[in-house]
Amino acid sequence: MSIEAVVFDMDGVLIDARDWHYQAMNRALGLFGVKISMADHLARYDGLPTKRKLEILSEDEGIASLVPRGLYPFIAEMKQRYTAEIVHTKCRPVFKQEYLLAKLHASGYKMAVASNSIRNTVETMMNLAGLSGFLDVMLSNEDVSNPKPAPDIYMLAMRMLGVQPQNTLIIEDNENGIKAALASGAHVMAVNDPSDVSWPNVLEMITSIDQGGRQKYNGLRNVNKIINLNNGCQKFQ
Repeated sequence: MSIEAVVFDMDGVLIDARDWHYQAMNRALGLFGVKISMADHLARYDGLPTKRKLEILSEDEGIASLVPRGLYPFIAEMKQRYTAEIVHTKCRPVFKQEYLLAKLHASGYKMAVASNSIRNTVETMMNLAGLSGFLDVMLSNEDVSNPKPAPDIYMLAMRMLGVQPQNTLIIEDNENGIKAALASGAHVMAVNDPSDVSWPNVLEMITSIDQGGRQKYNGLRNVNKIINLNNGCQKFQ
């Protein structure tokens, strides 16, 4: 068994953008006097596409009374506009991620990014971060019928890269993305944020798999997330 490809989530893995999406969403909701807390965002909405976030928000009777469902497309459009403004202001190349992808590319690994963001956001962030030139495939939530936590986007990425799940490492940071990665059958490296996504850490993970380990979680000591997964596995250590 050997790793041939590495597939990255984007927000929280290659780009430290989770706060950007939170700010943009609240700015759009604020047009109607609605605000979600950071705690709620991380617990309920992190890693989900805007459409799904709005569907969850509609389950709150208080919010539903303030924001009619017919206005959801408008809110989604405004959220994307606000996200684009933040991205163009804050998204810049980061040496650690550039170095990682350059080393993986030089070592012959195929690479993809698979994100629950829309296509324009994915392409813009990857270009501004200086990472698009290293990637063989860039996928967004517009490329699949079922976004994460469904495994569709990761299955599509592996098909486009021409690799099997047992030869693929997926790097993810949030519950919905990790569920999708696990369901795809690939090896999964769970991280807290982009600071964990470094060449030494990824190389250590790949080496462990190549030596015969069936990896579902990474060995980073600072990763202490505990989530409930359908397969009963709970702890990332």
